[in-house]
Amino acid sequence: MVEALKLELVSPEKLILSEDVEMAVLPGGEGDFGVMRGHSPVISTLRPGEIVIFEKNKVKSRIFVGGGFAEVNDQVCTILAEDAENVDDINRDEALKMLGVAEEEIRAAENQLVLNSATRKRDSLAARLSAVDNPAYS
Repeated sequence: MVEALKLELVSPEKLILSEDVEMAVLPGGEGDFGVMRGHSPVISTLRPGEIVIFEKNKVKSRIFVGGGFAEVNDQVCTILAEDAENVDDINRDEALKMLGVAEEEIRAAENQLVLNSATRKRDSLAARLSAVDNPAYS
C-alpha cells in the first residue's frame, strides 16, 4: 500500500481541499510535475492549468487553478491558488464565450498595461478551456 500525501489547496478566502492522496500532478511554472509522499522539498510557481489527483493509479479528480504556488515536502503538498474549480463543473460553451470576450479585450487595449492584463486573462481562460478538452485525463 502506498502511503498518502496530504494535499491542501488554499485560496485567499478559504481552504478548498484537504485530503490524503496517492499522487497529484501539478501544473508547474516550468512544466508539470508529480508529487507523492516522500517527495523532496520544493517550492514552485504554478501556471494556469489542472491539478490531477490519482487514487489506485486512476484519475480521481481534476481541479483547474488559475496559477499560484506549491510548497511540497515529504508529507504535505500545500497549493496556494487565486482561484480553483473542479474541471467537471466547467461549462465548455461558457468557457469558450469568455475566451472570446478576453480576445476582444486584447484587440481593444489602449495601452501596454491594459494589454498585459488582458493577455494574462486570455492565457488563463485558454488554459481553463484546455483543461476541459484535455484527452490525457478523461
